[in-house]
Amino acid sequence: MSGRFDFSVEPPENVWFNGKLVPWKEATVPATAMGASGSLAVFEGVKAYWNEQRKNLYVVHLGAHLRRLFESMKIVRMAPPIPLEHMAEAVVALLRANQLRQDTYIRPVAFYDGVKLPSFRYTIGQPPELLIATQAFFTHLLTHKGKKCAISSWSRISDNSQPPRVKCMSNYQNNRLAFTQANLDGYDDAIMLDERGKVTEGTMSCLFMVRNDVVTTPPVTSSILEGITRTAVIQMCREDLRLPVVEREIDRTELYVSEEAFLCGTGEEITAIVTVDRMPVGNGEPGPVFKAVEQLYHDVVRGIDGRYADWRTPVYE
Repeated sequence: MSGRFDFSVEPPENVWFNGKLVPWKEATVPATAMGASGSLAVFEGVKAYWNEQRKNLYVVHLGAHLRRLFESMKIVRMAPPIPLEHMAEAVVALLRANQLRQDTYIRPVAFYDGVKLPSFRYTIGQPPELLIATQAFFTHLLTHKGKKCAISSWSRISDNSQPPRVKCMSNYQNNRLAFTQANLDGYDDAIMLDERGKVTEGTMSCLFMVRNDVVTTPPVTSSILEGITRTAVIQMCREDLRLPVVEREIDRTELYVSEEAFLCGTGEEITAIVTVDRMPVGNGEPGPVFKAVEQLYHDVVRGIDGRYADWRTPVYE
């Protein structure tokens, strides 16, 4: 798995739940609410990277993630229970309270518990429950990880059916179907096409290819989640690596003849695609553009490279 969790670590001492720090064991949802939070929940995945030399933990793109969370709430007609800036303060307070000094995954979730509001008809415009939890993870940055991918037979959801722009838990059943089938067929991941047969994204990540020395990625109107790491990669390629970047539709067969392809996302980090449908991408190894992006992204998010300081929120000042 990409950026896999460290299950050897005990659960965090506290979570943030509805405005206060609560011991992990006490942050519960009734058993009769099973499934309700999954279908009526929007969430974010945020990562914080530990810098051992500076003894500081940096939350990456915290503001951008919380803005996307609030946009998801707006689209599904959830009333924000607190201001965005208060939620950002809560994330930092939780990390400090748990004294986290390791790479950490942060998951804010806004959900209806299915008990107070037992049906979606009662939830319209109502404030949700709000949870922030943390989990240690293992990064694979700088390992030059590569994935063998298949083009999925499952079509990506679309804006007029179940909008991918919303980071909603129920949307991820679409991703899960594609990933599960690819995994059972012997692949590491799947690449999904839209209903017109154009490339959208991986099952948990945005996609880039390099063809004729141009870095290319599907536009945000191509049934993709508007990826925050995607935006960062575009900026780094243009401003730091001096590479041309184009946002346009991509045909499936373009991936077969591309020089490089790679995935990116908060969970995915930066991961090369080495084969598509058992055909090598380029020479079948992670390429130079991928390696340059991976190195720069690693150095920036860990605070080794001082550029893009506005991407990082320090926890211990």
